[in-house]
Amino acid sequence: MEKKEISNLLRENPKEIDRLIYRAVFEDSQLLKTLQEVLKDFNYKGFSIYPLYQEFSKKFLGFTVPAINIRGMTYDVARTVFKVAKRLKVGAFIFEIAKSEMGYTKQSPLEYATVILSAGFRENFDGPIFIQGDHFQFNRKSYFTDPEREKNNIKNLINEAILSQFYNIDIDASTLVILEKEDLNAQQRHNYEVTAEIAEFIRSIEPEGITVNLGGEIGEIGGHNSTPEELRAFMQGFNKVFKGKIGISKISVQTGTSHGGIVLPDGKIATVNLDFNTLKTLSKIAREEFGLAGAVQHGASTLPEEYFSLFPESECVEVHLATGFQNFLYDHPALPSEFREKIYNYLKNQFKNEWKEDMTEAQFIYKTRKKGFGAFKKDWWDLPSEVKEKILSDMESLFEKIFKALNVVNTLEIVKSKIF
Repeated sequence: MEKKEISNLLRENPKEIDRLIYRAVFEDSQLLKTLQEVLKDFNYKGFSIYPLYQEFSKKFLGFTVPAINIRGMTYDVARTVFKVAKRLKVGAFIFEIAKSEMGYTKQSPLEYATVILSAGFRENFDGPIFIQGDHFQFNRKSYFTDPEREKNNIKNLINEAILSQFYNIDIDASTLVILEKEDLNAQQRHNYEVTAEIAEFIRSIEPEGITVNLGGEIGEIGGHNSTPEELRAFMQGFNKVFKGKIGISKISVQTGTSHGGIVLPDGKIATVNLDFNTLKTLSKIAREEFGLAGAVQHGASTLPEEYFSLFPESECVEVHLATGFQNFLYDHPALPSEFREKIYNYLKNQFKNEWKEDMTEAQFIYKTRKKGFGAFKKDWWDLPSEVKEKILSDMESLFEKIFKALNVVNTLEIVKSKIF
């Protein structure tokens, strides 16, 4: 379809986006780029959250920005997020996808961004849309075998993402930290040098008039808790070697969580001891000593609900949420049990080499079911409307709770005033 034809179609009937995005994802991937161009003409495009984070760097604004990873039923889930955001006048929220997620959910940067923008258009959302590359992470073994090749792999991904309107990117070289070194600067050296190099690369390719919002990371999630000394070692090293004008504006830290949570033998998630005091200390140091917006918390979506209000209290600028929404989809009573079992049987056959001896079946399924989204992507999208309606209706309540706890209700006006 030609751009003009699509434009006229959507002008006459915006609901046609449902059919067009489905066709673009499953039948004609060439349509994705054309759709993005059309949506841009309707002012549905990606934005950088950098101007808002500049305000955060001066003083904490009283709310924590949720960054939402969607692994399955992406269009429907994104529409639900926009629906709740519109009702509660939320402007401070991000859609993101990690490098690893792109693989196992079979969502390229172009596809993910176009689906999100289409969902915003469908819900007539009138705020800026922020799309983020989460954990653009270096593979430790690949890097130490051939550093240039691994750096080029990440640069290629970044280039693809920016062309797809990802104007927020988290560079994750925390995998290159060498804890065996005694000196903190030496431990963090590969991390800050590589982060600086990638930041310079992004500044060299970002579109005119857009400052891509960049994040760095000091503690690999699931490792030991980050310390003020590590943060200072990383930032001092980064500032020394970074040759550009605008560096990173936030820093991801480790304060006790692990991605997806810790799974008990019965498949339930263990209660986590999250160190909110450390989070607050690191956020203050990031802001007051280095002019950043603050610290970022990963792996938080499986935490108990009562924890969420503690993020704004800890002056955390951004929190990343992924696995909790995955669990919500898989565990919802409306999801047909035969569909769930079909996916679980596929996982048991396809990934049996990942089933370790000390794992129960429940632990194995919990660890691998994220991989059921890519293999069954079309099946998730094609679930009967009555099934999806029940799931998404309950999901609205979940997003509402998160938005309220993180204090982002009524942030639309401040966001629009800084971004538009």
